[in-house]
This record gives sequence, structure tokens and C-alpha cells, in this order.
Amino acid sequence: MTNLVELGKSGIKVHPIALGTNFVGGYNLYGDVNEEEGKQTVRDALNTGVTMLDTAFIYGPRRSEELIGEVLKEYNREDVVIATKAAHRELDNGDMVVDNSPEFLKQAVDDALDRLQTKYIDLFYIHNPDEDTPKDEAVEALYEMKVQGKIKAIGVSNFSVEQLAEANKNNQVDVIQNHYNLLNREAEKEMLDYTSANKITFIPYFPLAAGLLAGKYDKNTKFEDLRANLPFYQEDQFKENLDKVDKLIELARKYDEDVAQLVLAFYLTRPSLDVIIPGAKKGEQIKENMRAADIELDPKDVEYIDEIFKMN
Repeated sequence: MTNLVELGKSGIKVHPIALGTNFVGGYNLYGDVNEEEGKQTVRDALNTGVTMLDTAFIYGPRRSEELIGEVLKEYNREDVVIATKAAHRELDNGDMVVDNSPEFLKQAVDDALDRLQTKYIDLFYIHNPDEDTPKDEAVEALYEMKVQGKIKAIGVSNFSVEQLAEANKNNQVDVIQNHYNLLNREAEKEMLDYTSANKITFIPYFPLAAGLLAGKYDKNTKFEDLRANLPFYQEDQFKENLDKVDKLIELARKYDEDVAQLVLAFYLTRPSLDVIIPGAKKGEQIKENMRAADIELDPKDVEYIDEIFKMN
């Protein structure tokens, strides 16, 4: 049985593999949203042993939280850890601006509670930093919500290490969620040292680089969605990255595993990186991802993977 891990200093324990739910009601992110299928994927995850669901206001917008709220009613609330995020304020013309003001964040918590149909949110993130609000003031507003019992843990997302240090001035941040994977290891330069020293859980998004690190593609694969604009999918880089993934596929055979599980297992060897939210839309995929938490990589193989994807 996989050991549960604690989110920062919050006392909240979760399975290391969580479910990201931007495809559940994410009309503004995906062209082909089927609400019933999305809800079923959430059920599949919870029935398989996933304990944490990760959503956000901007997924939909709003709709992902609403659908998860519907599924949540089918389960014992105490058995599910809900993480959601806010920072996007909708203007009268429909445009979005990023807002970390205390007033906005407090209202955002109340609005999310309504959409999720719950009395508390386990982990509430500031989704993006704005340019004006002192980060410690933004976190203090969430701390007030925590004191009131509306949220249980505080997170930030897309913050630099300097912004995180400011946000964590009073030691109130439990989790940071930032972009990190084997093709983008920027967080290893300073961020993971800071999070490790301050007992903050680091959760990476895009852990499988939109499928590239799952060994799904070959040199003939063409992309017409968001991947077409990602740097590691550009022609020269793409071929180079496929060669690296081929080495991982070979190594995965030693563990009788798929390459995706090998990559996820590698992440769990990084300091303070205790939880991963790989995308998955099918129950079988979720089960496969969960196996990663039980893989014990040989230290030599950890070094080998490290070397293949060495930072410049």
C-alpha cells in the first residue's frame, strides 16, 4: 500500500498521484467536452484510490468546479481532498484580469464553495500572481479564510521563488504548483531548495509534457492543438526529445513498466516533490499512473535519467 504524503505543514494526507480535472467541463480549454464522461473519470479516480482532485475557477470557466461538486455529493466528503484555484476576475466585457487583492480572493473562496457545494475547500491556491498585490497580503487573506474554517491549506501557483518567499513571509504557504518536467527543470535551480527547506509541497503541472514523456509520439506525429506552440514540440527539439524518450522506453522494460510510470516515479525522488497530477481521461490510465507511486527506482537509474535530461 502506497504511503500517503502530507501537503506542506497542513496535516492533510493524500495519495501521491492526484487527478487534474481541467478536462472536466473545460470548455475553454478543449473542443470536445463531454460532461458525463468527465464526471465518470472523476468517479473512476476516486474508486481506484485517488484521494485528491485538482480543479480551478478558470477551467470552464466555473463548470469544472460545478461538475466536481455534483460528483462529490456521491462520496463521503472527508475521503476526498479538493484543491481549487482562483486569480482570474471576469470583467463586464468577458475579459479576464489577474487579481490577488484580499477582497477578491475572499469572495473567490465563497464563490468556489458554492460551486463545489461544500462547506470547506481542502487546498485553495492563488492561481497566478498579479503585478500589484503584496504576496504576503494575498496569503494573509486566505489565512483569514482558513481561520474561519472555509479552507484548510494555502497554495500558490506560477510564482517565482522570490514571490513564493514573499508569500510565505509568515510561514503560511503549504503548497506551490508550477510547471516542471524532465524537459523543463528550471525548478531544480532554486525552487526545490526553498520548498524543501520550508516544508512546502511542490506539485508539478505538465509532468508528462502533454504526452511527449509518455512515449506516445514518433517523428511523424503532427500537432494542431496547444502542443504545436510548446517549445519542446518544435521540429529540432522534438526529434532530440524523442531520442531521449527512446532511452527511457528501454529502461522502463527493466521495471516491466510503461515510460510514463518511470518518469512519474523519477519525479517522486526530487526533494519536496511529493504529489503529481498527471492528466488522465480514462479509468485504466489512472490505474496505470497510480502504479508510479510504488516503483522503487535503482539509484543508478535515477542518475541515468538525470543525465539523459541534464539541464543546460
